[in-house]
Formats: sequence, C-alpha cells, structure tokens
Amino acid sequence: MQRREFIGAITATAAAGTLTATADEPRNRPGTPTERPKETRQGDMIYRQLGTTKEQVSVIGLGGHHIGRQKDEKVSIAIIRAAIDAGITFMDNSWDYHDGGSEVRMGKALRDGYRKKVFLMTKIDGRTKKAAAEQIDESLHRLQTDVLDLVQHHEVIRMEDPDRIFASDGAQEAVEAARKAGKVRYVGFTGHKDPAVHLRMLEVAKERGFKFDTAQMPLNVLDAHFRSFGKHVIPVLIREGIGVLGMKSMGDGLILKSKAATPVECLHYAMTLPTSVVITGIDSMDILKQALEVVKTFKPLTEKETADLLARTAKAAANGEFERFKTTNGFDGTAKNPAWMGEPDQGPG
Repeated sequence: MQRREFIGAITATAAAGTLTATADEPRNRPGTPTERPKETRQGDMIYRQLGTTKEQVSVIGLGGHHIGRQKDEKVSIAIIRAAIDAGITFMDNSWDYHDGGSEVRMGKALRDGYRKKVFLMTKIDGRTKKAAAEQIDESLHRLQTDVLDLVQHHEVIRMEDPDRIFASDGAQEAVEAARKAGKVRYVGFTGHKDPAVHLRMLEVAKERGFKFDTAQMPLNVLDAHFRSFGKHVIPVLIREGIGVLGMKSMGDGLILKSKAATPVECLHYAMTLPTSVVITGIDSMDILKQALEVVKTFKPLTEKETADLLARTAKAAANGEFERFKTTNGFDGTAKNPAWMGEPDQGPG
C-alpha cells in the first residue's frame, strides 16, 4: 500500500466516526464498517455503547497506573472522586499496577456509594488457571467489590500468549469460572506490542468458540503510521461487535515529546476513531480539568482535519521512536516479572 493510500484508509476510519448509528440503524452495515458506537451527551460528558453490550460508558476512562503515582493516597482518592462527580464512569486498573497500590486506592475511593456510579475494569497477568484465579480474587479484595464489570487479560504481547491463555488449565478457564460465579461480568484483553498479536488472540478465541466483549490497544496519531492497531485491528473488532478501548493516546508523554501534536489533538483524534472509551492518564486535578474540557469541546475531526494531522505526524512516527511500547520491552511488566504470569516454564530437562 502506498503512503497516500494508507493515509486515506486511516482517514476514512477516523472520518467514518461521523456516521454514528442511531437506535434504528443496523449495526455494521456494508459501507460503514468503522463507525463510532452510538453515543449520548449528558451535560458536558459523552457516553458511548460498549461494543454489542448494553453498557453505556464515558468516552474518557480514568487510567489506573497514573492514579497510583501520587505520593499521598488521599490525593489519588480525591482525583478519582472528582472524575466520577464530573461524569467519568469508566475506571481502568490492573492487578500489578504499583504492586496493587492502584487497586487499593481505587477501592478506597469507591466507598460511600461511588462504586455504583462506575464501570469498573481491571486486568490480570496470570496465564495459568491458578494464577489468574488468585489475581481475580486479590483484585476483588483490593477494589472492595463483589463483582468486576470487566476483567481483561493483560499484556497479550507475545504470539504464544493466546495459546497459553486458552490452554487446558489456562487463564481463560479461571475467568470463565469467575464469570459463572458472578465475580466477573465481561471479558476482554489488552496489548501494546503488535497488531498481529491482537489478531492472533481473536483467532484463537474464535477457534475456541469464545467472543471477547472488549479489546484494548494503543490508538494515537503515530499509530496510524507504524504497526497500526487502528488500521489492522479496529475493523475486525467492529465487524465482530467487540468494544474498542483506546489507550496511550499520548504514549505516556512520549508523543508530546515528539511535538507532533498537542494533548487536545491527541485525545480528539482517538475519540474520533470508533472507540467506546479512550483511557487516559490523569494524575492531577489540572490534567483532569484538561480531559473534561477535551470532552466538552469535542467535535469529530473532519476527513481533511484528520488527513492534515496525520500528514504532520508521519515523520515522528516513522521508526517507532515515540512509540517505544511497541519497539522495546520498557513497558512490558510481565517481561520484567515473569512470575506474574504463573509457574515459569521449566524448559528441557
């Protein structure tokens, strides 16, 4: 595919979001395979349908890793509650963030009636049934809840991860058992390395007769040019009715260092894609205010605005320099801590 054709394809993916379906329109009809989910605006917040579920979630999600970075947990709790009070309902977290500290803080923040106001998601690293089951129970305890709205297999970044997760006595057996027990409502997976791994995960799940409710991936103005999740994975998710969760819209600040786009442009681009939620790091009240203003002022980028933005970001995206989560293991927690995934392989005797 030539560069002009590629940018045209990505532009169409973003611009198709302007064709948001109404309740009476058929889903995934020919000609609009990448339209944004049905959305509503309540006050200054936008809510979108989560895949083919009946859930409505805030277009902005509160990133779990950033909420554990404050020195004083009282500050974290205040940020979480202020976000919820402002209409943000999607709460992101993970069993491993800050050795469980992010979940502990969020659990405290969700006391006093806040839990019922949110859609609570966390992630597990376990690849074995035993490890996954233990992590689900630990997350429930830390988050002070009886049920997780969404559990996602975390860091599906290796081609063998899907096979391990869906193997006999693999993590998926624990997740399905937890769902049957009423501990988990929906199931998804995340990854940040390569779209080929996401496609492999979807393929293995389909072979096992399982359909995910969500999939989470980097979606940003540089991804459009380099090993693109937006180009390769989103169309499959939309076709299958799987909710699209975007992350790393600013690449944990790396994209801003490239000076290719502003924070507002980064978020508006990700929101223009057919995402149900754009999960973003919010580590201060000022950043929370910025995120809320982005939603308040959001209008889908036009085809020309998208094309201009992508043309401007092409050079910075060329070799993955500012998407190091794709090109290095610096963001791979499970690579640094293989024990999180369960019993290590013994190798040849």
